[in-house]
Amino acid sequence: MSEYTLSSDESAVWQNHVSVPDTPEGFTVRTTYPGNENGCEVMLERWQAGSAEPPHSHPGDDMTVVVEGQMAIQFYKRTNDGLQADGKPVILNQGDTGYIKAGAIHDAKYLTDCKLVYVHDRAFGFTEEK
Repeated sequence: MSEYTLSSDESAVWQNHVSVPDTPEGFTVRTTYPGNENGCEVMLERWQAGSAEPPHSHPGDDMTVVVEGQMAIQFYKRTNDGLQADGKPVILNQGDTGYIKAGAIHDAKYLTDCKLVYVHDRAFGFTEEK
């Protein structure tokens, strides 16, 4: 490493995270907010190994870049019997980028400690799906 670079643990980018009420345990975030309806919201997320998000959807498209760690995303389809897994989980590793279409029902499991760059089209929204 050069004198001009830092590890992610040393970088101020990953400092000043806060907990968000009514979100899953193990989640902290540092955010920016869109300036208008055409903006996007960018979050620097940290997730502890073993933490998870329940099945949910977002009102806009999203992009997740895995800076560090490994996570799994399971998609679901709604049937008369409730939610059913749709395919196998998608595994994202360090350096991978995943894109999820607006309204797609999915969960997320954090297999190791994760640092993510999350970008949501317009203002962020989280709707738990049951």
